[in-house]
Amino acid sequence: MSRDVPRHPTASPTNDAGHQPGQPSEHHPKPAPRLGHWLTLALLLIVLDQVTKLYFDSAYTYGQRVNVLPIFDFTLMYNRGAAFSFLASEGGWQRWFFTVLGIVAAIVIVWMLRRHTAQPRFSLALTLILSGALGNVIDRVAYGHVIDFLLFYWKDWYYPAFNVADICITCGAVLLVLDEVLRARKSRR
Repeated sequence: MSRDVPRHPTASPTNDAGHQPGQPSEHHPKPAPRLGHWLTLALLLIVLDQVTKLYFDSAYTYGQRVNVLPIFDFTLMYNRGAAFSFLASEGGWQRWFFTVLGIVAAIVIVWMLRRHTAQPRFSLALTLILSGALGNVIDRVAYGHVIDFLLFYWKDWYYPAFNVADICITCGAVLLVLDEVLRARKSRR
C-alpha cells in the first residue's frame, strides 16, 4: 500500500533526476547569475580593453590620427591622469594614487557583487565599472599611463580621447543611475 506524501504548496513535480520538467515557472524562476558569471564577464571586457590598447599602441605612433568619420578618428594618446586628463601634468604621484584608487574600487565592487548577484541590472553596472577600473589600472602599472585611441570632435571642439575601459565605466555609471531611478519608481507604486 502506498501513501501520498503531502507536498509544500509551492512545490512542483520533478523528474527522476530531481529537476523540474520544462521551463522555469513562476514558483521557480530562472536562477540569478552567480558571482563567477559577473567576474567572467568582467574578465572578458578587460581582455577586450587590453587587446585593443595593445593593437593601437603597436600599430600607431604617438599622436597619429586616422580619420574614420567626419567626427571620429582613431588616434594614439597617453593619459597620465584620470578622466579628462585630470592631474595628468603632475609629477608622477598620480599614477600610484589612481592605481590604488582603482584597486580599492575593484575590491569594494567585488564585495558588492557578492551581495547583489540576484539584481542583474545593478550587477551588470558594477561589472562594467569593475572591468573599466581594472583595465586602466593594468595600463598604469604596466606603462605608467593609460592608452587612449578613440577621438570624437566637432570642428574645433574635441572630446578627450578614451578607450574601451572608459566606455565600460561610463556605461556602468549610467546603468547605476538608471537602476536607482527604476528601483525608486517601483518602490513608490
